[in-house]
Amino acid sequence: MARLFLQALEMSGATTQVISQFRSFDKAGDEVLQRRLRDEAEAEANALIRGFEENPETKPDLFFTYHVYHKAPDWIGPKIAAALNIPYYIAEASHAPKQKNGPWKMGYDAAEKAIRAATRILHMTQLDGACLQPLMTSSDQLVHFPPFIEPVPDHPSADMVADWVQQAGGRADRKNLLAVGMMRDGDKFHSYQELVKTVPHLAGDDWQLLIVGDGPRCPDVQALFAPFKEQVIFLGEQSEQELAAIYEYADIYIWPACGEAFGMAFLEAGRAGLPSVSCHIRGVPDVVEDGVSGRLVAEGDCLALATVARNLLDNQDTLATLSVGARQFVAKKRSLKAAALRLSDMIKEDIK
Repeated sequence: MARLFLQALEMSGATTQVISQFRSFDKAGDEVLQRRLRDEAEAEANALIRGFEENPETKPDLFFTYHVYHKAPDWIGPKIAAALNIPYYIAEASHAPKQKNGPWKMGYDAAEKAIRAATRILHMTQLDGACLQPLMTSSDQLVHFPPFIEPVPDHPSADMVADWVQQAGGRADRKNLLAVGMMRDGDKFHSYQELVKTVPHLAGDDWQLLIVGDGPRCPDVQALFAPFKEQVIFLGEQSEQELAAIYEYADIYIWPACGEAFGMAFLEAGRAGLPSVSCHIRGVPDVVEDGVSGRLVAEGDCLALATVARNLLDNQDTLATLSVGARQFVAKKRSLKAAALRLSDMIKEDIK
């Protein structure tokens, strides 16, 4: 997402430069580490400010930071923006009050200070926006800026995908459900556990589930789906180009999205005209428009997830309508081009 923001900024007409490689992330909640990171960041910020003052022609017009939260606060951006009197943007900030007095208190306080100081906070989900709202000091400071995606890359043909599926044990005469996810601990594995609860409710033998992904829990995921081996096809890890072709080949993208911040795969699917079936959880409604680019059910309702998918497989007209809706949703509302236009308008307003 950070790379996409760089692309969008450049498409908006801005010249971008990554001026620091500093990383403020503290995984464990170590106060000693947080103090060291703070001191290192302040030293780097002071050095950058001196450089800009000595070479005014290098002074930026705006400072942009991606992803600020209690484990990774921005110690540098607010200091430079204040010293140079320039706008300060944050994209994808998070605010979790429950961390206020926890092991990341220093990071929490720094993140809150940065958020309050920002000219614009581009929040990517409605959920994040609700958490950030109490920190805002002006009505135009908080901007809903949902995730977006670049144009579809060049990719192999549908015939090639059909060959891959058959080589992996699939059949050409079945409708294709698709799931894409890394096979690792945490939310991803939980989603696979929910998906395996969904499969038994998919009546009939006219479908197959294509699974794309790999990782340390791959053997465990394969074991989960072993009872359905004839209708669950593992395609392994795929390149961006190969995955784009698989999205276009499939009929429905299905993923429970347990704990997902939002899930870029939903946009990848929609870009290919592939409707999604998922749960109304966290940021998923920001990347799947219910009734337009897919269908959302209640969190954890595996029966509903299967029922909606089955109904779509049985109603090709509705599925075709959602396919058009998914493609248009991404093109008009979640594309790199649309994001660049929005950024251009905001930057012009803030840079005098």
